[in-house]
Amino acid sequence: MFQTLLQASAAEEKLNIVSLILGASEVVKGVLALLIFMSITSWYVIGTKSLFLARAARRSALFLDSFWKTARLDDVWKLTEETPPSPVSEVFRAGYVELAKLRKRRSEQGPEAGGETHLGDVESIQRSLERARTSAITEMENKVPFLATTASAAPFIGLFGTVWGIMNSFRNIGAKGAANLATVAPGIAEALVATAIGLVAAIPAVMAYNYLGRRIRVLSADMETFTSDFLNIVRRRFF
Repeated sequence: MFQTLLQASAAEEKLNIVSLILGASEVVKGVLALLIFMSITSWYVIGTKSLFLARAARRSALFLDSFWKTARLDDVWKLTEETPPSPVSEVFRAGYVELAKLRKRRSEQGPEAGGETHLGDVESIQRSLERARTSAITEMENKVPFLATTASAAPFIGLFGTVWGIMNSFRNIGAKGAANLATVAPGIAEALVATAIGLVAAIPAVMAYNYLGRRIRVLSADMETFTSDFLNIVRRRFF
């Protein structure tokens, strides 16, 4: 009885996750190391991007509130110099700089500047706003595609480790000439660990990718709306 308990305890110890990982083949260990690296990197991206986007959304909301309460664009420009930057405020700064250049050029040309020139000026401001918006979106999306890569690739990498582990199990069966549970179980368990870790890496990555993508789309829509509003203000006041 006591001998049976010792054998059961030894078998259970042999099949725990740590023992399976340490006793895995070199290929499976390499797969597990890659998956663990992808998982850690994904959590780093999730943490840093969540904080970055939350800060960007908060600052953009504060800027928009101040923008609509301020009557003069010059005062809004001074406000952006005194407060931390946000995606929407950076769009405003790009448009304001272009507007200041055009106003200076118009004052030098005098009243003889025609309507076609004014139309080109508005298009120039619009292009500056679009460039700033594209730059802000690029910054917000930086590193986020890694989450999509992890979400799509990690299960297949884990599956490769599983297939390799099962192949080793069948090789052991062929070498020992026996197909009992004691021969098959360790290799199968080792193989399934790779699949499990692949899913552990992929599931948070795909959830975070969808969440961060939605936050980016909301901020992008805010910038697009502000671009239209700013152009309307410029047309009414200056052209």
